Amino acid sequence: MKFRMSMMLASMGLFAFGLGAQEHLKSLDKNGLDNTISPRQDFYNHVNKKWMESHPLSPEYSRYGSFNILSDSSEHRVRRIVTGLAATNPAKGTDAYKIANLYELGMDSIRRNREGAAPIRKKLAKIENARPEEMTDLFRYMQRHESSPLFSMGFQEDLGNSKQYAMYVSGVGLGLGDRDYYLLNDKSNREIRKAYTTLIEKQMQLAGYSKKDARRISANVMKIETALADSVWTREQSRDYSKQYNIRTLDQVKELYPNLPIREMIGDLGITAPETVIVTELNTVKQADNLMKSLTDREKKDYYLWEIVSGAAPYLSDAFSDASFEFNKVMSGVQQQRPRWKKALANVDGIMGEGIGRLYVEKYFPESSKVYMEGLVENLRNALGKHIIRLPWMSDDTKVAAMKKLNAITVKIGYPDKWRDYSLLNVDPALSYYENMENAGEWALDRYLEKWGKPVDRSEWAMTPQTVNAYYSPINNEIVFPAGILQAPFYDPASSDAENYGGIGVVIGHELTHGFDDQGRNFDEEGNMRNWWTEEDAEKFKNLTNGLVAQFNEIEVLPGIHANGTYTLGENIADQGGLRVAHTAWIDSQKQKGVDINSEAAKIDGLDPSQVFYMNYANLWATNVRDAEKERLTKLDPHSLGVNRVNVSLRNIEPFLKAFGIKEGDKMFRPAEERVIIW
Repeated sequence: MKFRMSMMLASMGLFAFGLGAQEHLKSLDKNGLDNTISPRQDFYNHVNKKWMESHPLSPEYSRYGSFNILSDSSEHRVRRIVTGLAATNPAKGTDAYKIANLYELGMDSIRRNREGAAPIRKKLAKIENARPEEMTDLFRYMQRHESSPLFSMGFQEDLGNSKQYAMYVSGVGLGLGDRDYYLLNDKSNREIRKAYTTLIEKQMQLAGYSKKDARRISANVMKIETALADSVWTREQSRDYSKQYNIRTLDQVKELYPNLPIREMIGDLGITAPETVIVTELNTVKQADNLMKSLTDREKKDYYLWEIVSGAAPYLSDAFSDASFEFNKVMSGVQQQRPRWKKALANVDGIMGEGIGRLYVEKYFPESSKVYMEGLVENLRNALGKHIIRLPWMSDDTKVAAMKKLNAITVKIGYPDKWRDYSLLNVDPALSYYENMENAGEWALDRYLEKWGKPVDRSEWAMTPQTVNAYYSPINNEIVFPAGILQAPFYDPASSDAENYGGIGVVIGHELTHGFDDQGRNFDEEGNMRNWWTEEDAEKFKNLTNGLVAQFNEIEVLPGIHANGTYTLGENIADQGGLRVAHTAWIDSQKQKGVDINSEAAKIDGLDPSQVFYMNYANLWATNVRDAEKERLTKLDPHSLGVNRVNVSLRNIEPFLKAFGIKEGDKMFRPAEERVIIW
């Protein structure tokens, strides 16, 4: 069972050292600044253009920047760990044995090419051989063991009571990822649909179907997915959690969706049925119900066949991967497949990420980094508190509630306190790669189902320690910083305070601010969806955010394609909040050390420390991006493109304008009356 909720209850982020005058640049390369471009005209390219020119996109990448560099570094570290395990000849049944063998199975292309589609033929035959009277049972089988055709169901923290789980009924993920790919008829979307159709036909032929049958399957898949897309909410609509909290009894659900065996599916999971479920997208689930009634058995079977093949493709022969790559070339502009070892490593990491993470932190994450981060987080928390208290637009009542939530935010740094137990996971090298990944999926599902009826375990992490990212979870009211992100240019013990606060400090501030963005503000200090705002303050907040939406909407990403200020609002609020809060925290830290940031002695390699702070922030987002990827990200990514995370966000921030002497007439200048400051 693959459960997809339309809600993403973890907002992805990006996504001090007392050396005084002796501090030096480490994360930021002064020689990389392009002085032919004035920071007053184009700050992003002033900081990053030389780096971008010296790091042209290789065929493997559709975009490449700081995150990619750190991810590559993390991948190479993990690779050394994993290949090192194999060399130790680990005992059968140990985590090391399982990690090493999963990786080896992923690397054994000779075996997978020899097997071809053999590992999935029994499943395909099961679908093909189903009689009319068995179609409902087949649907339930698919929901329980293979995928979530037409709609999805599963449990997650209850939005209204985050300490317990609730059952959710939701829409289904689309093969192309977004409704617009199916519904818009411009040249770009037509080409993507054609590429997707070609992918289905190629992989179905690789699975043993004739060209004629593959074309029929492709046509039926597109018919069904287009019908589903027509009912799916827009990206903007999906940001409103309150409209996704529709509590219904099982009897009501049966009445609303008579063709969907929801009660029976809960029974298939082997868990106690709840009295109520939460329907996240009423119309989308209704469309699934309509299709369940109107589709022929042949159409349903073709849709299920593609679900099997598309899910299995990454674990089958190179021919399947080659077909996927041809599709990805159209979607993102990438020119070369990722190396086999990276794909194999990613799959192992997806299954046994914490097993690898435990070894990663032992080798690469010193305790001193965790201690430093804990102190830095508290500095940032205090700085955000100052901002809240000083807000001119917010009433005292709402400020009290905001401070209560801020002080309740829990912090996770580096790695979990309790590591995941993999003892029941079975890895058998005698089985195919696909069969082992299927067994891993069943193990993960069993582990997931064990949680039902128990209190929510808030000690769990949604990312592995080696991940180069961070997140805020509104339903847990927590911020999480894996060990992987605690590297330059985000954090380096040898870097200046200005760099570290402009790097990891901004990341911390970003995640803290997510607790108060357009989505996070709807959750209280315990992670429950509850309105703690006065009506007047909520209206003032909305007016401010409308101004920020307008600033990003006016950005033309590509000819005729504009940024989506509504869809990216949460991340844009967090970027701005992170910048402002981190700058305040940095100034406070320097005052505590007795450092006059405006003195000649405080300069860092000849640069004013305030300038270094903002330069390192811009440095985080140095990225080359293909046009196809820009278009894709604009549709699917709630984060703005790097250039806009820098140039658009910074134009609102007065200390930045002062640091570089930006004045009226400069392109980076924004008149005071047009600046939007929220947190």
